[in-house]
Order: sequence, then structure tokens, then C-alpha cells
Amino acid sequence: MPHTRRLFTAALLLICSLLWGQAFARTMVSVDRPVLNMRSGAGTDKPVLWALAQGFPLQVMARKGKWLKVKDFEGDIGWVYRPLVGKTAHVIVRSQIANVRSAPNTRSRIRGKVQYGEVLRTLEQRKSWVRVQRQSGTQGWIFKPLVWGW
Repeated sequence: MPHTRRLFTAALLLICSLLWGQAFARTMVSVDRPVLNMRSGAGTDKPVLWALAQGFPLQVMARKGKWLKVKDFEGDIGWVYRPLVGKTAHVIVRSQIANVRSAPNTRSRIRGKVQYGEVLRTLEQRKSWVRVQRQSGTQGWIFKPLVWGW
């Protein structure tokens, strides 16, 4: 009997930890249209706070019907209409200037520089680096702490 109780307790703890992890997993979406309005509430009758460009990454905080409560890289919170966002991974530059490199290390050649607020398509992740693509098509690696949205 004590063995069965220990197994039950272990299974219960495992299930709780999995549910706890899922509850706090970071869900990201990105703007899937040329422009999307972020509103002060869930509805088209609510004031527009910001107009967001295609690819702009957002963290989902809550859901209300077809609306998502989201947070951007500066901590601004608002609501977006769920059918207008997608799961295509993007990041946004949060440092003033960041180097985009040819390989995921600081010794590799600099292919270009990106500026604060620039949206980049995420292609791949390796440890503390993200391979990105600019809207112009240029690809390279950027150090993860310099971007938000991964």
C-alpha cells in the first residue's frame, strides 16, 4: 500500500508540474497582415493604441473570444483580433544597434547592422543565437539578448 501511495503522489506531482509549465509557457504570435491595430480592449469599438506592421511579434497574455490580450517588446499591452495574427516566428531588435553576423559567434564576419525596433523573421535558433532574415532578404545571426520575441 505505501508503494502505491508513493507512485500515486509521484504521478500527481508530475501532472501538476506539466500543467504548471504549460500555464506559464510563453505563447508568441506575429502580425500576419500589412498593418494591424492594437486596441485598448477586445472589440472594434475600442480605441486604437498602435498600428503594428507585418511580422511584429507579440506575447499572448489572455484570450477573450476571437481577441487576444498581448504585450509587445516595450511592455505595452493591448488587444488584437486573433484571425489577423499567425505563428510565423519573428523577433524585434531591442538594442540601439546590433550586428548581424555570418555565423553564430562574435568572431564571424559582420553582414550588416540592425536598429532598435526593426522586425526580423526568425529562421533558426542555436543556444544564444538566432538566425534571422531582413525584409530585404539578407540573412545572418544575431545574439539573442539583443532581440525580443523568440
